[in-house]
Amino acid sequence: MSSPSTASLESTPGDVKRPLLKVTGLRKTHQTAGGDLTVLKEVSLGLDAGDTLAIIGPSGSGKTTLLGLCAGLDDASAGSVELDGLAIESLDQDARAALRNRLVGFVFQSFQLIPTLTAMENVLVPLELRGESGRQAEAEKLLTEVGLGDRLDHYPLQLSGGEQQRVALARAFIHRPKILFADEPTGNLDSGTSGPIVDMLFRLNREAGTALVLVTHDPALAAKARRVVTMSGGTIVSEEENDAL
Repeated sequence: MSSPSTASLESTPGDVKRPLLKVTGLRKTHQTAGGDLTVLKEVSLGLDAGDTLAIIGPSGSGKTTLLGLCAGLDDASAGSVELDGLAIESLDQDARAALRNRLVGFVFQSFQLIPTLTAMENVLVPLELRGESGRQAEAEKLLTEVGLGDRLDHYPLQLSGGEQQRVALARAFIHRPKILFADEPTGNLDSGTSGPIVDMLFRLNREAGTALVLVTHDPALAAKARRVVTMSGGTIVSEEENDAL
């Protein structure tokens, strides 16, 4: 019998096209000493396969909270998140982890590399979590594409911040995710380094046909996405589309 996460990825003839990501009436409330604090209010949005969406807004507007809920890293107080047609809230933690490992790639502001592993080994981690092996050539190809073909055996501390983020990009794409979540991917990089990283992110995204959801404070980065959602006070206040992309 297929697990829920596996069954959700199996298409059948005649399937109606559905958004890869569907968010409906999402709300997140924290209990604090001063009472309930609602950080996300009735947020709804959708994203098709291969599309790109930037989420912008001031600090505290709910951007990163929304990203975490969409990726199934946290529980919503109300509402629904569907990834590839499967409601995340219906899954236990193990099933969520399996779903993420099949569908989702991540790029974080803080890189999140394992310090005791080489660049090559860090890239291979998502595959090892899936029980896959023998794809070193693919990892080497990705690292070469991001300009690190000669740094395969280097550890994170031997790499600059920009180089570490390049390793993180290669790791995010190694298992061919359907959707990539990027949280301030250039936040820890200087302006000279962030430009090439952004170009790599969108190039790899186009080549892989992956949907992209990114949170950013950088207007230039947001402008590269086809859709830009602006948040304030825990809700979406505007959405724009760049039909030229």
